[in-house]
Amino acid sequence: MLCPSCRSQRSRVLDSRTVESGSAIRRRRECTRCGTRFTTIERSVLLVTKRNGVTEEFSRDKVIRGVGRACQGLSVSEDDLKVLAHEVEQSIRATHGSQVAANDIGLAILDPLRKLDEVAYLRFASVYKSFRSAEDFENEIRMLRDQHSDSGRHPDSRSGSGSADDDRAPETATDVRPR
Repeated sequence: MLCPSCRSQRSRVLDSRTVESGSAIRRRRECTRCGTRFTTIERSVLLVTKRNGVTEEFSRDKVIRGVGRACQGLSVSEDDLKVLAHEVEQSIRATHGSQVAANDIGLAILDPLRKLDEVAYLRFASVYKSFRSAEDFENEIRMLRDQHSDSGRHPDSRSGSGSADDDRAPETATDVRPR
């Protein structure tokens, strides 16, 4: 690390602390040549290899923007999206280390998004999995219903809502109440 004052490469660490939920280390340093004190932050880099072979640093903001498009018009908050992006990053780091294929990020998004909002999940999955027909949607909905019956959840309840409306009768074609 170069001293910001004299550009010397020699410094000593005075203090180290973990920051950003343990994903980075903040170090307080002192230059042994001129005595200037400065702070550095070290963080592990997660690299994403895109389909075209280009490698770039993982961006939570890109996850938030991509999932945010699938959540438009739904009751999913910005904080919910930030938590989801954090979960996705942690999951990827745990399973893939420091480099991951872009396709694996999409796969890592699917399960937490399904738990957050099933409509957003279907929107995201339809693009990510390249749905070509109504049958593709039907198959995905059938899979969601099967998961509900396996877990004991009512298939017409929205995921993550936990409201009293979850126990109401299924909506009819003329029922236009907002959820």
